[in-house]
Amino acid sequence: MEAALRPANTAVTTATAATAATGASARASAIRPADPDSRAVTPVGASAAPLKRGISWNTRLQGDVARAQQAIDYLERVAAQLEALKADLSAKISGRGDPARQIEQRAQQLASALQARSKNSGGGVDAQLEFRDGQAAMTRFRIRGFDLAALQSAGPQTYAFSVGSAGGPQLTATIDDGMTPQEIAGRLDRTLSPVGVRVALDNQQQLVFGAPESEWAGIKEAFAISGRGRVDTAEDPPVIAPEQWVIGNPDALRQSLREVMAALGRVRRSQDAASAALSEAMASTPQPAIPEAALAVISQDFTASAGGHDYQALLAITSALAGVSRDRVQALLGLR
Repeated sequence: MEAALRPANTAVTTATAATAATGASARASAIRPADPDSRAVTPVGASAAPLKRGISWNTRLQGDVARAQQAIDYLERVAAQLEALKADLSAKISGRGDPARQIEQRAQQLASALQARSKNSGGGVDAQLEFRDGQAAMTRFRIRGFDLAALQSAGPQTYAFSVGSAGGPQLTATIDDGMTPQEIAGRLDRTLSPVGVRVALDNQQQLVFGAPESEWAGIKEAFAISGRGRVDTAEDPPVIAPEQWVIGNPDALRQSLREVMAALGRVRRSQDAASAALSEAMASTPQPAIPEAALAVISQDFTASAGGHDYQALLAITSALAGVSRDRVQALLGLR
C-alpha cells in the first residue's frame, strides 16, 4: 500500500488517503446530511476532528465518479482479453501457429468476464459493451410485428401501452400518416419514457427499445399493446458470444475474429467515453481549500490512526484504500 501512495507531495497524498478513509468510516458512524446532494462528514474519534473543516461530498457526483472508474477498470480487462484473442485467432487463421487450446481457454475467460459485466462494471456498461454515462445499463429489445414498416403502412392509429407486472399506467401514442422514422421514434419515446422504456432508431433506421437491466425481467413479461395483448419481445444479441464459438472450423474462426474486432472497437469507444466522463466528473468535484497547516494536522491524524490498534479505524482505512493504485493517486493529484 505504501508503494502505491508515495508521490512527491507526501502531505497532499496523505490528505487524499485520509479524506477517503474518513468518508468510509463516517458511513458507519456519524454522517449528517447537509443538503439532498451532499454530506458533511464527522470523523471517527477525537483525533480526526480537524477533518471536519469544510469537507463535503456530492453523493451523486461521487456515484458518477465511482461508476466511471469501475467501468474503466472493467473495460481495460476486457480489452486486454480481446487483444489476446485477436492475436491468437489471427495466428491460427494464417497458419503461423496452432493455439487452438489457448483460444478455447481465452474464450472461456472472456465469457466469464462478460457474464460478470453488470457487477464488475458498476452497472455502467451494457451488453453491447457501451458505456452509459450517468445512466443505468439498458437491455435493448425489439417488439415483433411492431416496426416502422408496419406502423407507416397502417394509417393513422392510436396505440395504448401497458407496461409492468401490475398492468402499469395506460399510455397512448398516435402515429399519423407521413410521419418520418425519427418522428415516430420520438413520439414513442416520449410516450413510454415515464415507465422507464426508451425508444430510438438503430444504425439501420429501425426501432429499438430499451429498458433498465434491473427492471427488464418484469417488463418483458408484461408489455402489452391495445389490440395485440402481450407482445413478443426479442433481446438484441450481445456484441460477442465466445461461448458459442466453434474452434477448428476456418469459417467459424474468421467469424469469431470479426466478432472480436467489432467488440474491440466498441470497447475502445467506451473507454474513451468513460475516461471523458470521469475527467468531467472529477473537474466538477469541489476541491476543498485546506491550508497547508491543516494538511499537516490531517497528515499527522491519519498517520496516528493508521498506526493505532482501533479496529474500526483500521477497517475504514483499508476499505477506503481497496483498489487504490499508484497511477490512480497520481492522476487524482494531477487534477489539483
